[in-house]
Amino acid sequence: MLSSKDGKMIILSSPSGAGKTTLVKKISTEKNYKISISHTTREPRQNEVNGSDYFFISKEKFKELINQDAFLEYAEVFENLYGSTKEQVFANLDSGFNVLFDIDWQGAKQIKSQILNYELISFFILPPSKEVLLQRLISRGEKNDKVINMRMKQFDKDVLHWEDYDFVVVNEDLNKCYNEIIGYLEKKIKYNKSTIERHIKQLI
Repeated sequence: MLSSKDGKMIILSSPSGAGKTTLVKKISTEKNYKISISHTTREPRQNEVNGSDYFFISKEKFKELINQDAFLEYAEVFENLYGSTKEQVFANLDSGFNVLFDIDWQGAKQIKSQILNYELISFFILPPSKEVLLQRLISRGEKNDKVINMRMKQFDKDVLHWEDYDFVVVNEDLNKCYNEIIGYLEKKIKYNKSTIERHIKQLI
C-alpha cells in the first residue's frame, strides 16, 4: 500500500544532450527534491564532482555491487555502466523526500518492472530539433567527432521509447520546460499527447 508520508519517485530520461541533467538539478534546487546520485564507471567530465554529480568507481567495484544486489537499476550506456543504489533511494523516500532519477530508458524500464510501494512518475525529455541537440553536445565540451556521431545515431533509437513514459516534454527553453514538468507533477496542467506525437514525427 502506498503511504502518503513517503516520497515519490520521479524519473527523467532523454537522449544524450537533451538537457535532463540540468532539469534534474533545477528541480532539486527549486523544490528540495533529492537526486539519486548514480554510480558510474565513466571518467568525470570537467567540473564534475565525485559524490555530488556521480560516484565514480571502477568496473570491478561496479560488478561487485551488481553481485551484492545493491542496485535498484543499472544499465550500460556508451560502453560505461550506470546504476542507482537501493540504500540511498529508499532512505530518502522513507524520509518523505521526492527522489529524482537522471537515467536512461533502460534504467527506467527496470524500475517500472518492479513492485515498489512508492508512487512513480516518469518524464521523457526531447530536444526541439536534431540541430539543437548537436549544438548542445558540442557546447557541453564534447569534442570527439566519433563520440558525437555515436550519440547522434543513438538518438534515433532512444527517441522510440517515448511512449513508455507518463509525460513527454520538449526542452527548447529551460524555464518553460521546468514549469511544464512541475505543472504535470502538481496536476495543474493537462497533457497534450497529440502535440508530442507531431514533434516526434518531425524528429524522426
